[in-house]
Amino acid sequence: MRTIRRSYFVMLLAVPFLLLVALIWMIGSRQTPLQHLSAADSELPEKTITLFVPIPSNAKLPDGNEDFVRQAIEEKFGLQVKLISAPQGPAYAAELEAMLLANNPPDLWIEQSEDLGATLALYGVLADLGPYISPATMPNYFKYWVTEQELKQYRIHNRFYRAPLPYDKNSYRSYYIRQDWLDALGLKLPANYEEYVSILHAFTYDDPDGNGLNDTYGFSVSGNSSSLTTDWPEYGHRGLVYPAYMSQNKLVDMESDLRMQDVVEDILAVIKAGVVDPDWFLNSERSHLAKAAQGKVGVVFGQTADFALDANAASLQSLSRIHNPQANWVPFNPLGTEPLGTIPSPGAPFVFSKKVVDKHPEKAKQIIAMLDWLASEEGFLLTHYGLEGKHYTRSGNTITLLADNSGTGSGKPEAPDWLSTWSFFTPEAPMALGLQVVDPRLTLRDKDIREFLAQLPTKPKLGVTLSPPIGIDVSAFRSRQNELLITLLFSDKSGARWPEYYADLMDNYYGKEIIANFEQQVRAAANFRLSVT
Repeated sequence: MRTIRRSYFVMLLAVPFLLLVALIWMIGSRQTPLQHLSAADSELPEKTITLFVPIPSNAKLPDGNEDFVRQAIEEKFGLQVKLISAPQGPAYAAELEAMLLANNPPDLWIEQSEDLGATLALYGVLADLGPYISPATMPNYFKYWVTEQELKQYRIHNRFYRAPLPYDKNSYRSYYIRQDWLDALGLKLPANYEEYVSILHAFTYDDPDGNGLNDTYGFSVSGNSSSLTTDWPEYGHRGLVYPAYMSQNKLVDMESDLRMQDVVEDILAVIKAGVVDPDWFLNSERSHLAKAAQGKVGVVFGQTADFALDANAASLQSLSRIHNPQANWVPFNPLGTEPLGTIPSPGAPFVFSKKVVDKHPEKAKQIIAMLDWLASEEGFLLTHYGLEGKHYTRSGNTITLLADNSGTGSGKPEAPDWLSTWSFFTPEAPMALGLQVVDPRLTLRDKDIREFLAQLPTKPKLGVTLSPPIGIDVSAFRSRQNELLITLLFSDKSGARWPEYYADLMDNYYGKEIIANFEQQVRAAANFRLSVT
């Protein structure tokens, strides 16, 4: 019997409960709002806009008087802005769920669910943005960041309930290794998977830190007690590239492909060899990176441009040097010249509350104007680099960040850390606006890392954001997929039964329909590109 589960929230609520949520939404019943939202928040003045955005776990919100971004927005658009945030991941999903259940939605939020808001749209929670988003109303958004075709791919039943956030077109997916450990053991960077596994053994059993203790491991990830995670290089070793790609006119979904049988066998091999952090599955969020910074792990995965830069005070490199000034993390590809990912496509969308837009349609226009300003050169510079003359100087299209002149010698720029919260709308991609940024914090080592990341091979982009068929919950499919993969690792201790489990996924969890819909979207996008060339 085919299993049908349609849920939106991270807890994978069942259909009857979703229907109850919809009913609560329709009749407008009230429940207790989030602790940080006061009762007065539900009756905010009409000119107040509420934004709910995910932020890195170490990000900070600015104090009221020092928030020059908020002041600029409020002066420019005649608005009052209430910015609410939560750490990316389960915490963000839980807070959003609480606000929706309390019938106290933010005006705008970033949708990070598996179906990118499709379920909420079907239940009438999201506003149709069609009347508000166009090249005329958002000229900067379309000029620098998103094409009209990319926006069209986010339609649901030919309505624009969501729109993609501006995104970085570059991939920074790479593995990082302790070069100082390699040097201590007289080893070279691994050039293929077999050499990589050999290095894991050396890092585990040959005392790479020279402390005489058996206290290091080759590799670690964070499984969050729930999933295999896609950070393992064993995926790529078996030809599975993040997140999906087309091969022989068929879509290869990295996590559910039949080759997962071999991936699991490879992962079991390194686990049984004792060269992987034994707590990898229990590690939560970034805890494996904390272990790496403390000198307990020699290889980890990163996917941001500043993951190991000296110039980033929160990078793995900077945190590691607190424990060991000689620590040196360098990027490498354990698969040699094989790609570690595809060229990025649009990802998470922004959405508006239907309740708010229906009651105050002018709000939607004001928020759209504000978002387009954030996508402009002026908004980008303010939210990423601060105030001209104080935090940076400009000569033509060259932006030079100003170093700290406090005499501490920290080299930290004056731009406050909380700008990372306000830069939620645009990625750190100044080249999209034709800008070149000179950062005095960058070391020669940093520049070498940037050059390495720029030349990493990638698979061609899919050209479309993959969405499940309307009415089918891809989170149920992914949840079952994760459950079965964990069963292989911890119960079966073998990948042999994956073909059987794969059939269960495809037949009973709408896997065939989901993958077929993904393929259709990729082909439609490819046909469109051909039609305009």
